Amino acid sequence: MTSLEFLRDCDSSQLKSDSDPQDYKRHEAIWELFTSECVYFLDQLMVLKEVFLAMLTNLQMRDCLHDVDSWRLFANLNELCLVSFGFLTSLLRVIKESWEIPVAGGGPNLLKLLTKAFRESICHCLQKYCLNYSAALFYLDSLKNREDFGSYVKWCERNQECRRLQLRDLLVAPLQRLTRYPLLLKNVGKRSRTEEEENALQSVVEQVDTSICDLEGKVKWLDNYQKVKQLRDSLVWLPVWERDKQAFVPENLKHLLKSASLENLISHRSLLHKGKLVLTENGKLQNVYLFLFDEFLLITKIKRNKKKSTVLDQPVSLDRLQLKNIDQLNAAASGLPQSFIIMHQNRYQQCIAAFILQAPTEAVKVQ
Repeated sequence: MTSLEFLRDCDSSQLKSDSDPQDYKRHEAIWELFTSECVYFLDQLMVLKEVFLAMLTNLQMRDCLHDVDSWRLFANLNELCLVSFGFLTSLLRVIKESWEIPVAGGGPNLLKLLTKAFRESICHCLQKYCLNYSAALFYLDSLKNREDFGSYVKWCERNQECRRLQLRDLLVAPLQRLTRYPLLLKNVGKRSRTEEEENALQSVVEQVDTSICDLEGKVKWLDNYQKVKQLRDSLVWLPVWERDKQAFVPENLKHLLKSASLENLISHRSLLHKGKLVLTENGKLQNVYLFLFDEFLLITKIKRNKKKSTVLDQPVSLDRLQLKNIDQLNAAASGLPQSFIIMHQNRYQQCIAAFILQAPTEAVKVQ
């Protein structure tokens, strides 16, 4: 059943009553909260569950896609469905009660329901899902080139219940729903008849806003964590005897010079910016990729297969880094337009390395 079919069965005719205009607007705002929850539950959550998750489970029972982790894709989807369904049925009951026995604004039953639902289940459940969202997208991207997984997704997306929505469109729905709750609740609160009622609803709104603010910080951290993890897996950190050809280390001693761990280097840093430039090295142009962290700059060479990058030199600490601009006259004379120099200094302010980098445009150079 779609949300449209369900709502047709719900008698909303009493919204057109000749009651007090303030009460009518209040009922209208509550009805909007209810109908939008119907759309979210029936057209998004249940489609994810009954079309995508159910089909994946069915295929895995037949030993297909058995290595695909349903939790990494859908997280606590079943819990989301239960919470939304419980909220819907309770809200509908309160609405019908207020129609049968008119009470301004739905009375204490509505306030009690909203306070309990958002404090005990809705916010907590949505936070859990949203914290997994970034990881779910990375996991989805890692599977998209598999023919068997691609066939499964295409088959599901052709289902008429999806209404031309793709899996990514449906996966983001809980995040969008969480951010919409404050507006819907404020709309109900604006039509309160008493100050006590308005304060109670404002408290619910603040509860949701706090959850969103708390989530924003965690999601940003998780997003950075995923980017850094992906970067760590794509970088190659050469041992000292390969980075410096003058360094001779006997084979039986190499185990004593353990290579630096990229995990320890970048896992707890924030990635601020990254970009592709051209490095002038030994009179040749070399494509490099720069990663700017909160504490240092990492310069990497792009390998031919483009799946791995090799760390060019030791990380350049930001407090030991100097930028030297190459003006247009000197840049033109040397044949290096949009160029600049990065100088790496030691603790005695001596230059121990210099990198001449060329940007594709002046705008990119300024960035």
